[in-house]
Amino acid sequence: MFSTKGFIGFIAVATAWPTFAQAQGQGGLIWDQLETSTELKWTDCYTQPLQCARFQVPLNHSEPEGASASIAMIRFPSPLAGTEQYRGPVLLNPGGPGSSGVDLVTGGGAVLSQIVGPNFDIVSFDPRGVGFSTPRASLFPTDAQRQAFASPYFDNTNATSDGVGRMLARAQIVGALATQQDQDHLFEHLNTENTARDMLRMVEAHGEERLRYWGFSYGTVLGATFASLFPDRVERLVLDGVVDSENYFASRWSDNLDTDKTLQSFFDSCFEGGPELCPFYESSPQAMARKLDELTRTIALRPVPVITNTSYGLVDYARLRSTIFNSLYAPYAEFPRLAQGLADLVRGNGTVLYQMFETPLFDCNCGGSTGPPVPQPTVTDATFVIRCTDGQDVRDTVDEAEVYVRQLLSQTQWGELLAIARVACAAWPQQEKRHFRGPFVGNTSHPILWIGNTADPVTPIAAAHKMARGYPGSVVLTQDSPGHASIAAPSVCTVQYIQSYFVNGTLPAEGVVCPVTRPIFSPPQPLNNTGADGVRSTRDLAMRQDKDNAIIVALERLRQSFRLRSSF
Repeated sequence: MFSTKGFIGFIAVATAWPTFAQAQGQGGLIWDQLETSTELKWTDCYTQPLQCARFQVPLNHSEPEGASASIAMIRFPSPLAGTEQYRGPVLLNPGGPGSSGVDLVTGGGAVLSQIVGPNFDIVSFDPRGVGFSTPRASLFPTDAQRQAFASPYFDNTNATSDGVGRMLARAQIVGALATQQDQDHLFEHLNTENTARDMLRMVEAHGEERLRYWGFSYGTVLGATFASLFPDRVERLVLDGVVDSENYFASRWSDNLDTDKTLQSFFDSCFEGGPELCPFYESSPQAMARKLDELTRTIALRPVPVITNTSYGLVDYARLRSTIFNSLYAPYAEFPRLAQGLADLVRGNGTVLYQMFETPLFDCNCGGSTGPPVPQPTVTDATFVIRCTDGQDVRDTVDEAEVYVRQLLSQTQWGELLAIARVACAAWPQQEKRHFRGPFVGNTSHPILWIGNTADPVTPIAAAHKMARGYPGSVVLTQDSPGHASIAAPSVCTVQYIQSYFVNGTLPAEGVVCPVTRPIFSPPQPLNNTGADGVRSTRDLAMRQDKDNAIIVALERLRQSFRLRSSF
């Protein structure tokens, strides 16, 4: 979840897209010049045709005339605006919690428009407390102090013999910092219910009655919350990479994880690709698993130093494990590099593996500036603030935390990383927590489309089926691939169903499983033109070929830029 910012299965925006600092140089300063309004006053920003607006919402929706928040919004306008084919906005949330919708559309608006279809505006936003929206969640008065505390804030629990105790001790610091920095009780308003209510106001500001929405990972929690609060205000709802919302709000992060299954897909796909395509190849998937175990034990005792043009550091046990874990989110984008990085590491060269999720070393002008910290779209603070505020109070002792970690490890070898999501909130300040946390049910005005992969590392397909049961008429579309959310793999079938749902409202039949267009380890080849039903007739092949090819190219572009990573 890399520079690790985000959270278990909750999407963090790719470093391949503009970072906040880059955005400042590319037009990000426009945010300081925009008027915050209850109307959507779109202004050209960044590069054409992107437009930005600052949207005013109540800080506390229970007190609409009280203090307000300013939500940074961005859109890639529909090329069909003003025509009969125009259908209005589709809101998107990239997950997190704490990920930046501004960053999402700045880097991928054109591609997302191509995937959803030209009939719609692609609209996203930085949720309250995040990125360019204000007030902003911050646990530290300066970036220097944030970096001094270290990112990630929490160590891998198996990296040291006192790992669980260290993780809980650092949680005590985070809790104390939250108390210190939140004297005005802002944090209690940075919750998912309020963001869902913000979205309803965005819909109404567009002159619409009902929401069109595509949410990834944590964005499915946000979407399910909206559907429960406002079931009669749903026009289209695509919830992709589905989080068990009950589990999320209960602060468990634990049910039916497929993380080990996703790692197995690395060994299987490498073996299928063969030694020419996969440098980590061995005589069987089992042999590769043993080879990785041996490499992990070696690195735990003998870390490998790396110096690049951007930074320097060690490939040690924690770095190796977090890199492998992060790669499970986007196998098509990361597994080929992971295979090369692991093969090099066996020979003592850690550069490729280190660079997979490398971030520049922190630097600052320490001349005594007292201004506010420069915001970052995926700043870790917002992740803590939102998920700890949303969730049930956690007051685990060290002994209780150790039991919890053992329970996770009984489900998956990656429990050492996943445990952080709960334990990090163990000393969060006491809050009234009056916000919505279920039940997740609703007879929505249009059925919801849920999407899950057969081997998602953090949001298993079982969660999609569980959540769908609360909303009559819902359908779960399965994508036969590893990775987090449907965009982790190339499936023309899935995209066609999404497009058809947004344009016509049609849902796939129950039990549909969409194939992918190619193996993970595969040479350059003619693009596969398999359609939504898995069969292509002679009659429509010529008409559909160019469109299918364009979808595959768009998915590849999105996959390379929109990385699905953890937040540890």
